[in-house]
Amino acid sequence: MSIHCQLLILILALTLDGQVHTGEIIGGQEAVPHSRPYMVLLEQRMQDGTRKNCGGFLLNEDFVMTAAHCQASSYTVLLGLHNFHNSNELQRISVEQAFPHKDYNKIDLNNDIMLLKLSSKAKFSKNVQPIALAGRGDGSLPKSCIVSGWGRTDENIPNMSVVLMEANVTLIDSKQCPTNNVYCSKGVTGPGKGDSGGPLVCGDRKAYGVVSHDFRPESGGPVIHCFAKIPDYRSWIQLTMTNA
Repeated sequence: MSIHCQLLILILALTLDGQVHTGEIIGGQEAVPHSRPYMVLLEQRMQDGTRKNCGGFLLNEDFVMTAAHCQASSYTVLLGLHNFHNSNELQRISVEQAFPHKDYNKIDLNNDIMLLKLSSKAKFSKNVQPIALAGRGDGSLPKSCIVSGWGRTDENIPNMSVVLMEANVTLIDSKQCPTNNVYCSKGVTGPGKGDSGGPLVCGDRKAYGVVSHDFRPESGGPVIHCFAKIPDYRSWIQLTMTNA
């Protein structure tokens, strides 16, 4: 796999009442190397033979979570990656089966969540570790949230980041979200193109959301970042992994 292929970016443009595009860590900083050992770079081979990338995160030795709009003909997950130029101890594992949510809607990107079953078990190490998922809780918004990924760091630069980047985001009231079953943040800082499928990790270091898409209101105002709300999908996640 050439570096050129690895640096291809997933770009999807859809039109709603406003403008939606799928998720670049904008306004962030480089993560401490391997401080987020659950992070996954997902290489997608599309039906036409092209290759694209999404983010993802490791749930256990058998499963990775990502966004449903990251569907492809086949996948390879990269574990233990921080810097593209240093692939020491990198694990590359193909995906045996993909499980997009049965109610995923590619028009409004509702239920934008997918599980990937690995063809062989991930080997845990200091650089490769799973992340726990948030439960339903008391319904209050989680605090101190961070998103991370290898997506673009500038809207005007087409290349992905060479190193893992991260940024702090503050969640907003759900009434401002364009669809159901999502957390939202507002403003330039946050995820975007190339970071789709990565985790929204909050105060207790659990994954609360999956990077889904950005929404630009037709009426104007700051961009709204949307994350599939993991607590709302816990039953589906457990059932899918058990049946698989």
